[in-house]
Amino acid sequence: MLTENQLSLLPELPELATVACGPGTEVGEVFTRQWTVEMILDLVGYQVEADLASLVILEPACGTGAFLLPIVDRLLASARRRGRAVVELAGAVRAFEISGPNAELARKAVAARLAQGGALDEVARGLAAAWIVTGDFLLADVEPASADLVVGNPPYVRLEGVPTSLMDAYRRACPTMRGRSDLYVGFIERGLGTLRPGGRLGLICADRWMHNQYGAGLRRLVSQSFAMETVVSMHDVDAFEDAVSAYPAVVVIRNGEQGQAAVVDTAARFSAEDAHRVVGWVNKGHSGRTRSESFEASRLGGWFDGNRLWPTGSPGQLALLAEIESRWPTLEDPATGTRVGIGVATGCDDVFITTDAGLVEADRLLPLRRAGDIASGQLGWSGAYLVNPWDERGLVRLANWPKLADYLQANEVRLRARHVGTHRPAQWYRTIDRIDPTLVGRRRLLLPDMKASAHPVLDDGPHYPHHNLYHVTSQRWDLEVLGGLLLSDVANLFVGAYCVKMRGGCYRFQAQYLRTIRVPPPEAIDRRTTIELARAFAVRDAERATAAAAAAYGIDRDRLA
Repeated sequence: MLTENQLSLLPELPELATVACGPGTEVGEVFTRQWTVEMILDLVGYQVEADLASLVILEPACGTGAFLLPIVDRLLASARRRGRAVVELAGAVRAFEISGPNAELARKAVAARLAQGGALDEVARGLAAAWIVTGDFLLADVEPASADLVVGNPPYVRLEGVPTSLMDAYRRACPTMRGRSDLYVGFIERGLGTLRPGGRLGLICADRWMHNQYGAGLRRLVSQSFAMETVVSMHDVDAFEDAVSAYPAVVVIRNGEQGQAAVVDTAARFSAEDAHRVVGWVNKGHSGRTRSESFEASRLGGWFDGNRLWPTGSPGQLALLAEIESRWPTLEDPATGTRVGIGVATGCDDVFITTDAGLVEADRLLPLRRAGDIASGQLGWSGAYLVNPWDERGLVRLANWPKLADYLQANEVRLRARHVGTHRPAQWYRTIDRIDPTLVGRRRLLLPDMKASAHPVLDDGPHYPHHNLYHVTSQRWDLEVLGGLLLSDVANLFVGAYCVKMRGGCYRFQAQYLRTIRVPPPEAIDRRTTIELARAFAVRDAERATAAAAAAYGIDRDRLA
């Protein structure tokens, strides 16, 4: 572990790059409990029944040996089963440790364990020295496709917590480390790069890369070139020697084609005994779901594609999501002419929103629909207007609208001070978003941004939606029927799995999350179910809509509970 004084040596000693979070701190390594290590080794197949001497296992951040010692124990037991001499194990292990003192402690511990296993002291010290390299795995010259297994617990450090020159070097070495990434993203990327065909990576690290923007590059890499085999979420489990708040999960990723994926969610009471049961369920390839007081597990038919956010939820919810996604198209679909959009952002609501119907020329005022207008589930109107500087051709010429010109020029200083005003000075009086004239008066479903559950309302009036409302339009859908689907728990399932949840449990029904919703094509829904969805929407009955939606999707209603 490096101190602040040691950080000053970084330019001269790049192989000792820091894992500290910032000046004056000495964190970045969290040691893993032995039963967690044993579970990871079992999940990647590093078991004594196999000929472990014929494999290469890599530990990219070995610390003082939390993973290495169980690895040595298993390697020795496997060798004894096959009558292999200890000297035959020289190529079986490779480990990196950035801290020189920690690396030396690991060498001594490994040598002692080898000696306990019958190795001569000289042989034990030689193997430990050969296996453990003092260096930075993220910058080391590691041969691609040189390992069968990669296991470990990489550092928990924000990328911005390292010196700028080192951060730049990491970004060059690990292209998936984008934005406010964490170092473990690079460890996953480089670890995957070392895998031979069929090889497995098993790490315990934060699962935020699956659900945040900075993990997009890594999600794309995994989806395109590897197979997600197992995810064990351990957010509340005491998996480490020290208490941490890092949303940990064990991930097992294979260098091969994507097949089924096991998903396990654990409770705080999850223990070594439970880990053993999970390993048995996963490795025996059991299908379906299994539950206990300590964990729930399910096997998905595949995994989620691309660099988009991967969903969160219980294994049962993820299995249902994967099933629906494999069968039905997205809500926004060219085949039905269905689009999802957001209302107008002005950049200065105090100027562009008014209740004075005589403030400017009548045709420069556009009735504005706001979130409060649909809070009850019925259409209302607060009397607000948008001062509209747009027509069908673009931004209007103020000379043609004297009252509009007088009003906007009286507020010119404020409008020019906006970001859009400074970057487009010739259009200083524009709203941030251009008004879409085709949306005025068009039937659409409106959904407020923040709500505890989906809250679609049908609007066919002349009003234009404000920026805290999202709208859904379609060329082929009967919007009452589509409204029934969006009122149901299926919509909540999708948005809840993909969105960033707010304090109090509110969901964000933003366009990017609404677009994750899958819906059957209109023609795939029978007439009886179509009528029931429309009726449920008309009376705002979410339970009734959910029952009808389950029939439309062809799923068991109880799976949405």
